[in-house]
Amino acid sequence: MLIAGNWKMNGDPSSMDEFGRMIARAPEATARGVDLIVCPPAILIAKFVDRATVSKIGIGGQDCHAEPKGAHTGDISAEMLAACGATAVIVGHSERRTDHGETDEMVGKKALAAQRAGLTAIVCVGETEAERDAGEAEAVVGRQLAGSLPEGLDPARLVVAYEPVWAIGTGRTPSLDDIAAMHAFIRATLTARFPETPVQILYGGSVKPSNAAEILAVENVDGALVGGASLKADDYLGIALAAPAA
Repeated sequence: MLIAGNWKMNGDPSSMDEFGRMIARAPEATARGVDLIVCPPAILIAKFVDRATVSKIGIGGQDCHAEPKGAHTGDISAEMLAACGATAVIVGHSERRTDHGETDEMVGKKALAAQRAGLTAIVCVGETEAERDAGEAEAVVGRQLAGSLPEGLDPARLVVAYEPVWAIGTGRTPSLDDIAAMHAFIRATLTARFPETPVQILYGGSVKPSNAAEILAVENVDGALVGGASLKADDYLGIALAAPAA
């Protein structure tokens, strides 16, 4: 079970105190077989890595460029993240797809770049509310999986996060049956693609301590990608402790 925290564009050096509280409580979760990753803004990655040396919390990035270096002002390569001590990176989050016009092809190149640098790629997929209402949720997610997971990916260093766009940061969540159905679809798709290596599938979208236990108990849900609730140690660890013990 993996609980990954996406801090998005939140946090500054004063956030080290809150991260310290996460480190202090992390053994409660890791003792239950739960893996923890926190993905802070890029300016905090090296600081978090230094602070996390005595803990089992992994540190990840929120995005990376497809190229290892070059004239790409404002971008960060996967190699740079790895050099700072990151072990994973989120690619293809719906906010990147929407705000920055990222296509499945671009996401796929970033996933390959992540693995080229030795990082685990956390690839995000998910439908909008209009697409779900139109009965196109599986078609959309299937298309995203096909385009965002190119040939050459190592399934052993791949995580897929299903985040229905309409549930991110809204306080709304799909029904447990809807989550189960989509995760079963993603599992079947990934098993057909990678029959010998299981790929973890995370659920994301308004996960909080009050609903984590029921969501994490759904079949084919291998963890959560947590947004706002990952900013507070009590909420983040509350979600991790709600996961079924390994």
